[in-house]
Amino acid sequence: MPDPAAIKVVVADDHPVVREGLRSFLASRPGLDVVGEAADADGLVAAAEELQPDVVLVDLMMPGGGIEAIHRLQSLDAPPRALVLTSFAGDDQVIPALRAGAAGYLLKDVDPVDLEAAIRTVHAGGALLDPSVAARVIDEVRAPTGPPDDDRLGRLTPREREVLAALARGRSNREIAAELFVSEKTVKTHVSSVLSKLRVNDRTQAALYAVRHGLADPQES
Repeated sequence: MPDPAAIKVVVADDHPVVREGLRSFLASRPGLDVVGEAADADGLVAAAEELQPDVVLVDLMMPGGGIEAIHRLQSLDAPPRALVLTSFAGDDQVIPALRAGAAGYLLKDVDPVDLEAAIRTVHAGGALLDPSVAARVIDEVRAPTGPPDDDRLGRLTPREREVLAALARGRSNREIAAELFVSEKTVKTHVSSVLSKLRVNDRTQAALYAVRHGLADPQES
C-alpha cells in the first residue's frame, strides 16, 4: 500500500532502460514513490498535471527539450521540484536549465545514494549541483555585466548564434537541422537555450531580437 507521506517522483527520460533502472532503484528506497514516467516534454508536463508529483527527474535531451519542459512546469498550479539528471554539463545546458526553474543538476554517473539524497534535498526546498558543474555556475555569477542587450547576445555560443540567425530567416527546426547537419532534437535543445539566454518567450521574439541587433536579415533566403 502506498505511503501517503512518501515523496512522489516522476521519471522523465526518452530511454526506457534508463526509466526502468531509475524506477527499480527508487522503488527500493524508503519514503520514495515513483508515481509515473514520461518519455518527452509533453508527457512530463501532462504527468505532472495529473499525478502532482513532488519531484521530477528530467533528462535534458528528451524530445521536446528538458529545459523547455522545466520552464513549462513552472506555470502549473503546484509545480514540482525539477531535478535535472543528464549526461551534459556544458554552459549551454547548465545555466539555461537553472534559469528555467531547475532546483538541482546532476550527471547520470551520479552515485545512486547521492541521487536519493538529492531528491530528498530538493523536495525539502534545497538546491543541489553536481560538483563538476558548480564551477560553471560560480563563473556565471562572477562574470562582469555589460549593457543588457550586448550581454544577452554575447552569452550565445557560436552554434546558438547560427540557430538564432536561422530562426530570423524563418527556418523550421527541420530546416535548421539540415543546414547545420545536426538532429532536430539537437536544434530543439539549442532553441530552448537561445530563448532562455535572450530572456524571450518564443521563437518570434527571438527572431525579432536577432533582426534588431543585425544578426540576420529576415528577407535573406
